[in-house]
Amino acid sequence: MAATNNYNNIPADKFRFVDKGEFIHDKKFDTKPVSYFQGAFRRFSKNKGAVVGGIVIACLILFAIIAPFFTPFRPAYYDMVYAYVTPKNSLFANSDIDFWDGCRDKDTNFLGYIKDYALARETGRDVIKGGVDNYTVSEDGKNYSYRYDTYYGVGFGKYKIISQEQFNAIQEYQNETGRQVLYPVVKASDRPTLEKNKYDANIYYKVEDPKVSTLRPKLDENGDIIPNYWKYEANDVPALVADYNSLRIEGENGITEDGTQYFYAYGRKVDGGIEVRAEYYELYIYEHTQVKQDGIEEPLFLFGTTETGKDIFACLAYGARFSFIFASVVAAVNFIVGVIWGSISGYFGGKIDLFMERFAEILGSVPTMIVITLLKYHMGATSQALVLFIAFFATGWIGMAGRTRMQFYRFKNQEYVLAARTLGASDSRIMFKHIFPNGLGTIVTSVALVIPSMIYSETSLSYLGIINLEAGNTTSVGTLIAAGQKSIMANAGYVALFPCLFLVLLMLSFNLFGNGLRDAFNPSLRGSED
Repeated sequence: MAATNNYNNIPADKFRFVDKGEFIHDKKFDTKPVSYFQGAFRRFSKNKGAVVGGIVIACLILFAIIAPFFTPFRPAYYDMVYAYVTPKNSLFANSDIDFWDGCRDKDTNFLGYIKDYALARETGRDVIKGGVDNYTVSEDGKNYSYRYDTYYGVGFGKYKIISQEQFNAIQEYQNETGRQVLYPVVKASDRPTLEKNKYDANIYYKVEDPKVSTLRPKLDENGDIIPNYWKYEANDVPALVADYNSLRIEGENGITEDGTQYFYAYGRKVDGGIEVRAEYYELYIYEHTQVKQDGIEEPLFLFGTTETGKDIFACLAYGARFSFIFASVVAAVNFIVGVIWGSISGYFGGKIDLFMERFAEILGSVPTMIVITLLKYHMGATSQALVLFIAFFATGWIGMAGRTRMQFYRFKNQEYVLAARTLGASDSRIMFKHIFPNGLGTIVTSVALVIPSMIYSETSLSYLGIINLEAGNTTSVGTLIAAGQKSIMANAGYVALFPCLFLVLLMLSFNLFGNGLRDAFNPSLRGSED
């Protein structure tokens, strides 16, 4: 002890004389005081996983808020012709990179290739990416492989019947813009015989045998297909022909063969209107820009489409927006009710706590599925979102109430609470000024994890078809995942990829973010699991 308290070894310059009347005060701290929330923020910032999770959550929320403004499509939109078209980005559409270009790898036989070849030759589009000669053939010569454009490949579909007014309007549009919508038709007597082939507007060429099911194109000496357009002499227009001359295909004076001037027939008069061959890609542009004028300029689907032709990007954006708004509202209501209920129960204890706990236990023992079923039965005509909200609120606040009650039991007998009570503080001040902030770490963590839990529950219910949120411009991520499950058989895995990726990122990032909040608001719980 003598060696420890050897005051003689302290340097003399460490001492100074003090006047008898001089008072010595503590020096003021050079640093600024740190509030509770500032300290929590600093601790949170040091958790790299939580910061990354927060950034991902912010990106997902921004996507849900902003993305709907950058797409002309809506969840209510659908087009069965463009079902299962692949994702397409205009930046990659015309590049040599086989990625995000609206194409897919296609393996087919010679007849399958020649149909795509014929469509490309007639429309001038890259149905086969890189040109009609950009393909590979297997060693046995039976299999043709190439990149197939799913947007241009829809071709003409079936013959369509339109009115005379529509026919005239399309002609005017073609002459003004130079875009070809209508193509020459094939005379009814020159078409294939079988029903499935007779009205196939993609077959504009001569075939070897029009009576068989699988048609083989008739080729000329150069190996090219031979068009089978209906043509008539300039001074002898048949009564069944809807008179029109395409300047783009024939020019002003038509075509001349063996000294005779001909024009092609672009429509055949039938009962109910005019039968035409319309290339669907151009018809789509015409209808949306000229007729519907709904802001859609061309078929361009950033994430592809579902089996019903719904735009995945728009559905995911609107579904994510609905999920965030719905989960936030449910979490906020459950938080308010749960905190008030749990604080009263935990603070006062006794008979009040006993009654409130038994009530919560009875209510919590009712399965959510039964609540949803009963609500759907009695509120069938009501919005499905309202049914889901009531079901989640009915029992959702119980968990928050239990956590709040536990924190109040933990802190209500602490010395600082007894001191505040002794000094005359009211119950409400003690509850929400002294006890509640100390239990905020666990409570805030619970709130952060309630949001993804609500989204996951809503997604699961819509995935199973128990709740149908597809009404107007509302949809659900779960509905998209369900559609993606069906798409696997159609070799369209991208339908499930994007909504599943959204859900995975959401759950992982919220888990990291919630753990970071817990460690920040209550360092004593660092590394523990609530």
